[in-house]
Amino acid sequence: MIKTVLSRVSLAASAGALAVTLAVGTPHAASHGDKADIVDTAVAAGQFSTLVAAVQAAGLVETLKGEGPFTVFAPTDEAFAKLPEGTVASLLQPENRDQLVSVLTYHVVAGAITSDAAVPGETVQVDTVQGQPISITVSDGTVMVNEKASVVTADVMASNGVIHVIDTVILPE
Repeated sequence: MIKTVLSRVSLAASAGALAVTLAVGTPHAASHGDKADIVDTAVAAGQFSTLVAAVQAAGLVETLKGEGPFTVFAPTDEAFAKLPEGTVASLLQPENRDQLVSVLTYHVVAGAITSDAAVPGETVQVDTVQGQPISITVSDGTVMVNEKASVVTADVMASNGVIHVIDTVILPE
């Protein structure tokens, strides 16, 4: 089960890498003591059914089960519920697959971005797989993505990367 205990929050840039310091929450590992991949970790968490359905509709399951490493800023089901009515249903339509892929890959960064170092008050930009950067800021004990989404749990480790749980879907320009 994923814990949401905030211990200390911080941010730093080091050779283009972002570090977000929050308490570590780890889901149950896959059988035989191995960590599950990002997709299986999200499924096991039970709070990402909309995200998982979107990843399936976009044809990104095999990619996110791939070697990685990836960092995923994963919106919860509640985050998707904040979108205007009909948005998710529209994005899941086959004719809107390109737009769905753009939204989902805007939540993914190549490489593993974990919590190691801290500099509150700094803003760091990281390039997403989608191509546009996102900004990460630590202010008043909260890590924000694009000044819209709060990181509610960081460093959920998977076999092929890391998940940071966010409370709002971020949308590319």
